Amino acid sequence: MAIELDIIKIKPMDKILVTGSAGQLGTELTQMLCEVYGPDAIIASDLNQEAAAKFPYCQFAKLDVMDQVSFKDIIIKENVTQVYHLAAILSATAERNPLLAWKLNMDSLLILLELGKELKLDKIFWPSSIAVFGKESPKLLTSQNAVQSPNTVYGISKMAGESWCDYYFQHHNVDVRSIRFPGLIGYKSKPGGGTTDYAVDIFYKAMKGLPFESFLEKDTRLPMMYMPDAINATLKLMQAPKENIKVRSSYNLAAMDFTPEEIFLELKKYYPNFKINYAPDYRQEIAANWPQSIDDQRAQQDWNWLPEYDLAQMTEDILKNLPEWLDKN
Repeated sequence: MAIELDIIKIKPMDKILVTGSAGQLGTELTQMLCEVYGPDAIIASDLNQEAAAKFPYCQFAKLDVMDQVSFKDIIIKENVTQVYHLAAILSATAERNPLLAWKLNMDSLLILLELGKELKLDKIFWPSSIAVFGKESPKLLTSQNAVQSPNTVYGISKMAGESWCDYYFQHHNVDVRSIRFPGLIGYKSKPGGGTTDYAVDIFYKAMKGLPFESFLEKDTRLPMMYMPDAINATLKLMQAPKENIKVRSSYNLAAMDFTPEEIFLELKKYYPNFKINYAPDYRQEIAANWPQSIDDQRAQQDWNWLPEYDLAQMTEDILKNLPEWLDKN
């Protein structure tokens, strides 16, 4: 992964805490943060102690983000100055337990924002999602300020979270920064319960010579992003000068968009005998209310965002690297 950044060093004794680091985004983001700032500056954390095995290269701490005392304690003891708050219950999983999803997604953010205010943290990163949009939102090139009408608990929590992030910046000068991620595609961790996760699993099935069953209809178009682009965007946003960050709710972000049929046909170029069948389930209704493409001009203007990967480039890169990664893991 080639990422070119104007590196802004943190002070020698300061540390960066990543919550929910064992998830799909956290696994790769934590590794890149170690490469950028050095492993001694990074603390990976997760509710599950067994997740420590994923991070032999940096410090790991078991952390329940709903425990405000423990959260505050680790920030103070370890001299944490930046937090990347990735702990969350994703869209499809959240629909099966909406009250738990709301409580975790919302309360943990508010706990951190309060700690950001009290302890004067330098920066906080919190990911939002295209799930904030809904059936009333424009489907094509959905703009930064398009109407939000989420119909999932995940989307509702992200919409509310964006408002809280903006509130804490405006009223308490908490430097919290956010991106509305599209569907994220990576091969270094298993799908985490998101509606767009079919685009991760399909690569594993193709390489194993197994047929793939899509829980979305063949023509369901959704915005997507390859993990290196997502990590690049996160670091660029966090390293941008404070005065450049004009959007304090969450930035739209775009890279590519495609349908299950289109990614299947791309994989067929490498695996001619690959088969797919379509069996839409409850996730189809979720996806049907989301944008098909995203307008991210504000991110381009404010902090020079540009993606590097399209569907063909992503597919080639995953199929080149996935076999070696699987052999090592």
